[in-house]
Amino acid sequence: MTIVQDQSTEVDGIAVDWDVPIRVSDGTVLRADVFRPTTAGNYPVLLAMGPYGKGLHLADGYPANWRRMHEAYPEVARGSTGRYQNWEVADPEKWVPDGYVCVRVDSRGSGRSPGFLDILTALQTRDLYDCIEWAGEQEWSNGKVGLLGISYFATNQWQVAALRPPHLAAICVWEGFADHYREGGRHGGIACEFVKGAQARQMFTVQYGMGSRGPIDRNTGRPVAGDIDLDDDVLRQNRRDLYTELLARPVNGEFYQERSADVSRIEVPLLSAGNWGGMGLHTRGNVEGFLAAGSKLKWLEMHGDTHFSPFYNDRGLGLQKQFFGTFLKDEQNGWLDRPPVELLVRHPGERFESRFEQEWPIARTEWTEFHLCPETMELRTSPGASGTLSYEPLSYDPDNEDLRFTLPPADHDREFTGPAAAKLRISSATADADLFLSLRLYDPEGTEVTFIGSNDPKVPVALGWLRASHRRLDIEKSEPCRPVHSHDTIELLVPGEPVDVDVEIWPMSIVVPAGYVLQLGIGGRDYSNEGTDFENAMYQMTGVGPFTHTNPEDRPAEIFGGTVTLHFGPDVPSYLLLPSIPTP
Repeated sequence: MTIVQDQSTEVDGIAVDWDVPIRVSDGTVLRADVFRPTTAGNYPVLLAMGPYGKGLHLADGYPANWRRMHEAYPEVARGSTGRYQNWEVADPEKWVPDGYVCVRVDSRGSGRSPGFLDILTALQTRDLYDCIEWAGEQEWSNGKVGLLGISYFATNQWQVAALRPPHLAAICVWEGFADHYREGGRHGGIACEFVKGAQARQMFTVQYGMGSRGPIDRNTGRPVAGDIDLDDDVLRQNRRDLYTELLARPVNGEFYQERSADVSRIEVPLLSAGNWGGMGLHTRGNVEGFLAAGSKLKWLEMHGDTHFSPFYNDRGLGLQKQFFGTFLKDEQNGWLDRPPVELLVRHPGERFESRFEQEWPIARTEWTEFHLCPETMELRTSPGASGTLSYEPLSYDPDNEDLRFTLPPADHDREFTGPAAAKLRISSATADADLFLSLRLYDPEGTEVTFIGSNDPKVPVALGWLRASHRRLDIEKSEPCRPVHSHDTIELLVPGEPVDVDVEIWPMSIVVPAGYVLQLGIGGRDYSNEGTDFENAMYQMTGVGPFTHTNPEDRPAEIFGGTVTLHFGPDVPSYLLLPSIPTP
């Protein structure tokens, strides 16, 4: 291990300034590591600020992720020793030699930055604004700052870009949600347990004041989480438990809106990169952010694979460098000729075909209603499967079963790429019901075909959720293919009395080969498969990763445990709306 005694060092042509102080608006001093060329000059800056500890090496904090990424993409190690590689941020050894400065900042209350740990707040967004302006005014800066990073380091880009810092020149939002309620905290109104685990294992472990009890920076030999040791009671007093807060707030409001972005105010050039397999956190936000952003120059890219490999592999790195080369270095590299949308259309077997489009959703989409036929449990383009129709209702126990409707196989490939939705008429034996929808693919032998997801190695095609008491739509924002619920009121069910609901299914892409079937699952619990065992796994992997919804405080059995019934009839809308893309 290289132990750094001074605040600055030079290794292999990269100058590193450790723990550089940045004083923000209220006087708090945040700490940053700055990686820059050894040759004096004015360089564009790539900046990231977050709560995961700027000194925690990826291999130390996330050994299984480090190993799997390098096994799948050996190219990630080429041209880099990996000594500065941290979770979800750019590798300086891949950027500094090309004439960039990389700045990593520990957000307030995290790592080596003191303060109260409270993520994605207006205050933290203002801190990021101040850091951008600081970086844009340094002697090594050319005055143009770009933001680059995955997940948290992408989400806060939406927020700060809406404030329009003068030195911010471009943002690359790589798998970052935009709406804290609908994407980060409550899916369809149902509390997601993701943040409970994430803050416990990734944020509180590197909270400022963990000191000697926390990890050690392998480059400096210093504690990742500050040089002082605070006792557990003080640490708890110095942070907000976000999961407890969202459990106490079932409807949308000021708390969630503060942690969301008004992306319509964004003006800088934007690259939004989303993951088909990221349903549960980021997929929706990357698409919605792209659509609503006020930027005149904006691009959407949708890929597959894990949460981190597409960011670090050669293809992802090439996209990022072409984008930032255009807007931070004024390069004429062809980026401005790029169509606004690139989709890596997904096929079984982790095969992707790149295709450029002019818009999202795709203009030539044939929106197709596949009606739920209870007599055959099929999805049909006409309400009845035969001349004799049966409208008997179907019921299920939300704790133990779900209903499956199958799209019969065809003798040709079929592509479905875009947003999707379901319209159902349901009733419950109790005062509410949580609806969990899944789209699954099966091969001709009847074996489910899963895909590498951003946070789980075996995910289905797509997922959707809705709490029935949150069924009210925001009429101004909703479209048939993309229902948007207001989530501002709770309308409980009358037991046994049917209501109509519209369920949003997050953006998807799948080519269904000839002979394969697509299946819609409707139930009252998270999608689950046989699961995957991984060494050093951070959570159980059963097809939804950490995005589970099982908290009895949020879903008490006396309210959500009753039998749910689907109703059918000649005047009852009951269908799955899919984005069918015609073949050339």
